[in-house]
Amino acid sequence: MARMEMSAIPASLVIPTEASAEAYYELGLMHASGRSGPVDLVAAQKWFNVAWARGCSRAAAHRSELALEMTRDELAEALRDARCFLTRH
Repeated sequence: MARMEMSAIPASLVIPTEASAEAYYELGLMHASGRSGPVDLVAAQKWFNVAWARGCSRAAAHRSELALEMTRDELAEALRDARCFLTRH
C-alpha cells in the first residue's frame, strides 16, 4: 500500500471549499505546533487569518500571539496568502 505524506499536498486540494472556520483554525494549530511537519509560522498565521475572517473568534488570540514571533515581512506574506485564498475560495 502506498503511503502519502499529507504535508506534501497543497491545502487547497485537501480542504473542501465549504470547510468551516474551525477547520481553518485547526490547520493554523497544525502549522504552529509542527504537527504536520516543521513549524511554519507564516502558514499558521495564514490559516488563523482565514479562520478569523470566516468567523472563528478563537483564531484572533493565536494571530496576536504568533505576530509577536514573526517579522514584518512574514506577517505581510501570511496576510497576502490569506487574502489570496479568501478571494479564490
